[in-house]
Amino acid sequence: MADGRIIISASPHVHSDRTSKRVMYDVLIALVPAFVISLYVFGLPALVLTSVAVISCIVFEAAIQKYLLKTEVTVSDGSALITGVLLAFNLPSSLPIWMIIVGSFVAIGIAKLSFGGLGNNIFNPALVGRVFLLVSFPAQMTYWPTPFENNMNMVDAVAGETTLGIIKEGLLYGETMTTLASQIPSVTDLLFGFTSGSAGEMSALALMLGGVYMLARKVITWHIPITILVTMGVMTGIFWLADPEQYANPMIHLLSGGAVLGAFYMATDLVTSPMTKKGMVIFAIGIAVITVVIRLFGAYPEGISFAILIMNAFVPLINSYFKPRRFGSKIKAKIV
Repeated sequence: MADGRIIISASPHVHSDRTSKRVMYDVLIALVPAFVISLYVFGLPALVLTSVAVISCIVFEAAIQKYLLKTEVTVSDGSALITGVLLAFNLPSSLPIWMIIVGSFVAIGIAKLSFGGLGNNIFNPALVGRVFLLVSFPAQMTYWPTPFENNMNMVDAVAGETTLGIIKEGLLYGETMTTLASQIPSVTDLLFGFTSGSAGEMSALALMLGGVYMLARKVITWHIPITILVTMGVMTGIFWLADPEQYANPMIHLLSGGAVLGAFYMATDLVTSPMTKKGMVIFAIGIAVITVVIRLFGAYPEGISFAILIMNAFVPLINSYFKPRRFGSKIKAKIV
């Protein structure tokens, strides 16, 4: 109420010192350990990849807002910066620069601003950019640089399969998990990041440290990331126990590919995830189930990007069934 008048404004109606900009920079800080590992493993190409993705996302957002939409330029809120970093983390470090720019345009121009900008987009922008590039340029998007065994700061000239790719291809051609064991990185390598894959998939440990930081800062809650990882672990564990020669053990599934990156940084996007805790759990279970089904039975060795985007589409439906308690609604008193 101001000057005797009641002012009604759009939600949210919760006052807090936490701003969108502060949240974005907390996420950026959480990504620093994984970025350092990617630089250690891939060197200059990882720096070029991330720089190009970040700069192009910022430029596209500013240009589209100023010259096409003619609205306020909001690049200072940090969302375009985070989109650029997450897009880079989902790409191979060998990807040509022009393809990185195309992916950035799709992420910002189509997945984000065409829906009205931050807070209005239905799908995670970085994942839309990544999937567009994967569908459009499958050869380049599945060319994974292999670090030299004796010099982790350099990138080999040849491409190597990811852990999930080795398993998928090997099983397809009649091999077993026992015969593939020598080709699969150890749990230590998966934790610390000395494997082939996307720039942001290198170190599960670095990604989890960033996830703990976000949990401590209350940027995210445990419901989505923990539910995804636990559900994936249970599902893959059941298949592994049923036939360990045809299915990888749960630790491989949890520590390789984009499981940790997707669970902590992509699925938890505040705009494209459910509002309530129950909704988050349903959302996370859906992501885990779809991911495991694609990994074990689909054409692609990895499926978490597709899983998150599919479940993004169900978020409005989830929110309609799992609504938070309305402010001012009656609460039944508990009789003691």
